[in-house]
Amino acid sequence: MSRDTASNQLIDYKNSLNSAPGAVTTGAGAPIGVKDATMTVGPRGPALLQDVNFLDEMAHFDRERIPERVVHAKGAGAFGYFEVTDDITKYCAAKVFEKVGKRTPVAVRFSTVGGESGSADTARDPRGFAVKFYTDDGVWDLVGNNTPIFFIRDPILFPSFIHTQKRNPQTHLKDPDMFWDFISLRPETTHQVSFLFSDRGTPDGYRYMHGYGSHTFKMINAKGEPIYCKFHFRCDQGIKNLDAKKADELAGSDPDYSIRDLYNAIKEGNFPSWTLRIQVMTFEQAQKFKYNPFDVTKVWPHSEYPLITVGKMVLDRNPTNYFAEVEQIAFSPAHLVPGIEPSPDKMLQGRLFSYSDTHRHRLGPNYLQIPVNCPYRVPVKNYQRDGPMTVTDNQGGAPNYYPNSFSGPETCPRSRSLESKLPVSGDVYRYSSGDTEDNFGQVTDFWVHVLDEPARQRLVNNIAGNLVNASQFIQERAVKNFTNVHPDFGRKLTEALKLVKSAKM
Repeated sequence: MSRDTASNQLIDYKNSLNSAPGAVTTGAGAPIGVKDATMTVGPRGPALLQDVNFLDEMAHFDRERIPERVVHAKGAGAFGYFEVTDDITKYCAAKVFEKVGKRTPVAVRFSTVGGESGSADTARDPRGFAVKFYTDDGVWDLVGNNTPIFFIRDPILFPSFIHTQKRNPQTHLKDPDMFWDFISLRPETTHQVSFLFSDRGTPDGYRYMHGYGSHTFKMINAKGEPIYCKFHFRCDQGIKNLDAKKADELAGSDPDYSIRDLYNAIKEGNFPSWTLRIQVMTFEQAQKFKYNPFDVTKVWPHSEYPLITVGKMVLDRNPTNYFAEVEQIAFSPAHLVPGIEPSPDKMLQGRLFSYSDTHRHRLGPNYLQIPVNCPYRVPVKNYQRDGPMTVTDNQGGAPNYYPNSFSGPETCPRSRSLESKLPVSGDVYRYSSGDTEDNFGQVTDFWVHVLDEPARQRLVNNIAGNLVNASQFIQERAVKNFTNVHPDFGRKLTEALKLVKSAKM
């Protein structure tokens, strides 16, 4: 039986060597004479504490695992480049976009959101779509999903929402009551839930889905003029999704389906690509927009804010080591470059802190010194020093305080010129947006104008198959929300729930 390239990785590695690998060594580089035996008193023991090779082997093994990501725990990674194909310098002065034809190295991690590291790739779940650009001005991370929207719009609810995706604290089981209770109590989730249970909820691997920055960002041009923008990665392979039955089958037969598919495609030279496009909105347009332009549960209609082509991203290299380059890769929306800034989007504002903070927990305060994370196109020069995992020269003898008289790094006039001013005013307060925004209007557009009748029925069936496991009063509350989207949505869902219940009897 023929084997795919991922299955043949070790054979390919052996065949790629031009010479013998040489002697096995300790972590300190000392050659080891006997690898398969512990040092003992006689052939039957006991073992000796002086066996430093054994102690080093076990101590390292005990520490091989770092905490998995709380969300996006399982994923696949690849490397490639981004090439500018269209001039957008009138909007943005970031060096990554400075001229047509410019190429910038990128690293990408795709992921599922709710499952643990060993979960199935084909679960009904949003997919993470995170891109790290190694630009001439440092690292720029665009950390998004395969949907242009999200479940909630205030970051203080994020821990609670993710808890509903995880396990019941007593039973340690996934709990439909937790999920649907939260969803039905927060109607702003209706838009994303409708995406999640549509065909888009189970993409056919990572090569056949779009990616979105989701949030609203700011771009600044060379004149210092700001504009709001959204980023879209449009899949050049076309969109392919799995139906619910096939996704469930693959979850049992090949839970690593998406990782395998991406690895094999790149290994075989079938490099996936995406076209980067942007939407732009002036500050004046933002003030007049019928929705809150910073609400991540909403989209900007393409008919009003058309897509503008920027360039193409191609993935042409697999990781050489998964742990070093994928498990340790660390994306953060706070990794911005001159010419690109955050907007007042509340969810984005919350992520600016939380992503970098979780990397400090998982990987240590010097996580940006890990090779896959470091801005290798430019040297790091700052006044931070020391701490665990300081693996560079720690900036040598340069002064570690500012200001100083001893040739420490100074501020950058270009960067200063690209920092925009944003006038703000208002009363400081905790403004709950649960029922003050339109939670259903765009979902109605999705139901009426995006989905055809078979897709609507698949969406309803997918929701019913999951919602039926929740308590009856939660089902009724959820149906009411979907009825607010469109009467047919609620009616069809009620009928589908009855059919599922009768089939289970």
